Amino acid sequence: MSEYKYARELDGISDQWHQVVLPQEIFGKVQRELSDLRIYGITEGNDTIEAPYLLRLKTDRATATALPSKIINSVHGSGGYYFTFEVSSSEVVNLIKLAFGEDNFDWRVRLEGSHNQQEWFGILSDHRILSIKNELTDYQFTNLSFPSAKYRYFRMLIPSEKKPELLSAAIVNQSHVAGTFKQFPIQYRKSLNNTKNKFTEIELVLESPLPVSRLKINVSDEFDYYRPVTISYLYDSVQTQQGWKRNYRTLSTETLNSLEENEFTFQSTTLQMLKITVQNQDNQPLNFRDFEVKGYEHDLVVRFNQRASYFLVYGDEKAVRPNYDIRQFADKIPGEPATLSVGAEKKISTEKALTTGPLFENKLVLWSIIFVIIGLLGCFTLSMMRKK
Repeated sequence: MSEYKYARELDGISDQWHQVVLPQEIFGKVQRELSDLRIYGITEGNDTIEAPYLLRLKTDRATATALPSKIINSVHGSGGYYFTFEVSSSEVVNLIKLAFGEDNFDWRVRLEGSHNQQEWFGILSDHRILSIKNELTDYQFTNLSFPSAKYRYFRMLIPSEKKPELLSAAIVNQSHVAGTFKQFPIQYRKSLNNTKNKFTEIELVLESPLPVSRLKINVSDEFDYYRPVTISYLYDSVQTQQGWKRNYRTLSTETLNSLEENEFTFQSTTLQMLKITVQNQDNQPLNFRDFEVKGYEHDLVVRFNQRASYFLVYGDEKAVRPNYDIRQFADKIPGEPATLSVGAEKKISTEKALTTGPLFENKLVLWSIIFVIIGLLGCFTLSMMRKK
């Protein structure tokens, strides 16, 4: 444990399996990959033992089941082109994924459902789908998402003078379980509109380094917009003769648009400063109402095999990620083990006890002392002989 800088005592151990929710304060003191997390126990015999753990992020869980279906009809009517889909299943549907052979379209479609193709019921009205592809943007929004419905047939109307090249329509039953995440307060916000290079740059600074995995950008403007956006974070800073140079790493490249929620998810990364770069092209800059920075809750599922006083320790820059057997048997871990209480942070003393070695470890020093003693004895003997 002396190789680590910090320790927190774990309290409430009563079973073999427990979970430990990582406090937010530790993320500025551990490696970005969390490789230096350990749980050590001190037994009554003053032995140190290590408890294996599995790191978990409480992320969103989504499942999508594609149902057997086919396009059974494609006709042109007064309002445009109608496409009818037949579902060979009795399960509910809440998503239709469309794929088209052409680019650069903007349609407002209508979706209906029926049990017998005689009576149709409205599901979506004036739902916008589009595709934009040019040298700067490659963006598509062609999903039809709606409340769960159970019909044998679905009919979509696309108001187009030219027949759309519909390649496929995947009819899906999708379920989603939201993860557990925390919203982090933004300590400082800075915005710059670069009119020369036609981009807007926003800097968001958090109170401390935290594990960020989601960013929501809330735009005030109500007109339609489609802007490429790059989300990056400050990785490190290097001092040069011209001053400090900031090095950024990209988290995600997305499209900021007026059709979706503009909530972007990326790999959980410990950071303190975000940079958002919006390419305005020839458009006026957007007005941003606020930003929501969030991160999934991190916890450790720990197996305790022996009675001891256990501590969560961290803060070793040289530590590598441990490799425990329980990673191969994750399916045997109880679903929701009891949560332990994590104590206050304490610094681990790095002072090492002084060891007492032999007085004359260096042979050169030893021989020098012997020669000095011999010389003194010789001088003393000569002195005594002269007196006689």
